[in-house]
Amino acid sequence: QVQLVESGGGLGQPGGSLRLSCAASGTFSSIDLMGWYRQAPGKQRELVARVTSVGSTDYADSVKGRFTISRDVAKNTVTLQMNSLKPEDTAVYYCNAASTWDYEFNYWGQGTQVTVSS
Repeated sequence: QVQLVESGGGLGQPGGSLRLSCAASGTFSSIDLMGWYRQAPGKQRELVARVTSVGSTDYADSVKGRFTISRDVAKNTVTLQMNSLKPEDTAVYYCNAASTWDYEFNYWGQGTQVTVSS
């Protein structure tokens, strides 16, 4: 069992920055993938960015060059630095921890609201 606790988010201005953090705790030996997904009103949840335990990253095209994901494997934390924010980044952001081979190992945080508006 894995518990994910998110922090950060809130209101950001267009062109501004916000930072999201997520800490994992519970009973597990390691986490293959940690990442962030988002869901805007009326839309499906989508991948924003994810990082493997060896530092390989994957980004949605819409955030490439603006968002940076990083991970501290020893501390079981993942951070999303969001720069050059756009109104279309407004969504609930969810932290995710998953395995690349055990599909039952797939956990979500409670979600944190990010609103980009002037």
